[in-house]
Amino acid sequence: MHPILNRNLFFVKEHVGLFKAANNYDILDPTTQEIILECREEKLGFFTKLLRFTDYKRMTPFHIEIKTKTGEKVLSVKRGVSFFVSTVEVLDDKDKLVGKFKQQFFSIGGKFNVLDPNDNYLCTLKGKWTSWNFKFIKNEDEFAHVAKKWNGLGKELFTSADNYMLEIAPKVPADTPLRLLILAAVMSIDMVLKE
Repeated sequence: MHPILNRNLFFVKEHVGLFKAANNYDILDPTTQEIILECREEKLGFFTKLLRFTDYKRMTPFHIEIKTKTGEKVLSVKRGVSFFVSTVEVLDDKDKLVGKFKQQFFSIGGKFNVLDPNDNYLCTLKGKWTSWNFKFIKNEDEFAHVAKKWNGLGKELFTSADNYMLEIAPKVPADTPLRLLILAAVMSIDMVLKE
């Protein structure tokens, strides 16, 4: 696992675009505003691109790779075609399955079960219907939280770009696969629930 994942604060900034098919993000160090990771959706098929401009956008597959500025792959997040609920897979730098987010049907605010590669329950990623906040919790114990940051009225009204602050609790050990899942959660929230 890449050592950059041992940080506890990440600012995720979605690229702004009025007519964009691909979703791209930069992950910054919140204190220096330096880009530390780049998230790109480069493998879009022709029909997926077309459907991204329709009401079927939420159902389209995605495959986002997260890399360092030098191009070293850290992880990838992908989903196939989705009809009612999504299952998002998270893969490490060697394309080995690390875990999954399985969306809960009819959840208010958004809710995912976080599973290991063998479909064993690890924790829950749960949103609040009154805000854009999501928490990784298990038995009321919080591992991390994601909060949407306000872009300003112009961006909010005319684009679909969102910014998120991710904070991982210090109790989450370094070099644990849970850190990969936590970072991947931001892209999953944005692609599955917010697009």
